[in-house]
Amino acid sequence: MPSALDTNMRFKFSILALLLEVIIIVLFGIFVEYDTSEASQTLYPLFQDVHVMIFIGFGFLMTFLKKYGFSSVGINMLIAALGLQWGTLMQGFWHLRGGKMHVNIKSMINADFSTAAALISFGAVLGKTSPLQMLILTILEITIFAANEHLVTEIFQATDVGASMTIHAFGAYFGLAVALVLYRPGLKNKHENEESTYHSDIFAMIGTLFLWLFWPSFNSAIATESIYQIKAIVNTYYSLAACTVVTFALSSLVDQRGKFSMVLIQNATLAGGVAVGTCADLSIHPFVAMSIGSMAGIISVLGFHFLTPLLASKLNIQDTCGVHNLHGLPGIMGGIAGVVVTAIKEEVRQGVHFTPSMQAAALGSTIGIAVAGGALTGGILKLPFLGQASDQNCFDDSVYWEVPKEKPREIQSNNYEHSRFEATM
Repeated sequence: MPSALDTNMRFKFSILALLLEVIIIVLFGIFVEYDTSEASQTLYPLFQDVHVMIFIGFGFLMTFLKKYGFSSVGINMLIAALGLQWGTLMQGFWHLRGGKMHVNIKSMINADFSTAAALISFGAVLGKTSPLQMLILTILEITIFAANEHLVTEIFQATDVGASMTIHAFGAYFGLAVALVLYRPGLKNKHENEESTYHSDIFAMIGTLFLWLFWPSFNSAIATESIYQIKAIVNTYYSLAACTVVTFALSSLVDQRGKFSMVLIQNATLAGGVAVGTCADLSIHPFVAMSIGSMAGIISVLGFHFLTPLLASKLNIQDTCGVHNLHGLPGIMGGIAGVVVTAIKEEVRQGVHFTPSMQAAALGSTIGIAVAGGALTGGILKLPFLGQASDQNCFDDSVYWEVPKEKPREIQSNNYEHSRFEATM
């Protein structure tokens, strides 16, 4: 059995978690006020949809590892709970009014958005980091995320309503940079626990379905007006549908036996929601959204089939969940779609003229900041005093969780046969 964490390491996590929460509460006391306007109250149903995506969708999507389900759902919850508080502060500091940040339903949605970036990065290093490391990653990444988001939306004045660039591409390449710095040569040959079971894949599919169903809310939640919100919902709805059909088709096509791959169905079916995000609220027509979704499905499937092994073998990037294929490549595609759409058709919102040059600058800066920030964060997480599980103990809940003891197979088999015998009496 994997050895438990030593007492010193347990204290480090607990002390840091409590210290961070105290600091956040103090900062809330100093800076945060209610926004008493009623303008954002109608957004509550969309907020709930996004909230479900963050806590259930992302959490269960990562439960595919056979011995890492507790950590996938549990650490996801920890990151999200810490991240939404820190995200409120980091995003709020860019929009102080009278020395105060005013919270409402829209700011809660944006806070949830900030945690999504950290959760995407978590997927890249899933099973290879400690809870202590993930606390630090969450704080650092959301701080950098908020700065990049401000640069994209306020300085470049680019449009990215569904955050293809600012959340998905950013979170993916931040996480991949962290994974590169934290590279473990001992995991070059696949770890025995880095695989799924029938039941763990079913749990992961639950996460996929929640994400798939609520993605139109994710892409439309912060649209400026109801007409743009409706466009974002419709475009995302059809992009996801087209992406799913294409994913099933290609999943069977790339398999030598013509069978579907659960990895592809769990992940690539969602790529359409990512790729259409940047231009979801623009006047692109549903058939364009469906075309974007179809191309995203193709890119994601081919990425899982060809690029993931290449990243691991040639670039030393061990991407546990394949976030490059679900979030990174479709996120870049979404950014490029934004460049093309704004070049073809003039788009003006609240006096802001969206230009292809600013869209391109937003995409480039996002990837650059994500890679640099991820590399810096990975260097910090690699500091020896933070500690982490050995290669042998990766992808194993029992290192950090109380796990129910399993009965030996012989006993399970005997009990099963005994119950079958009784049932025939």
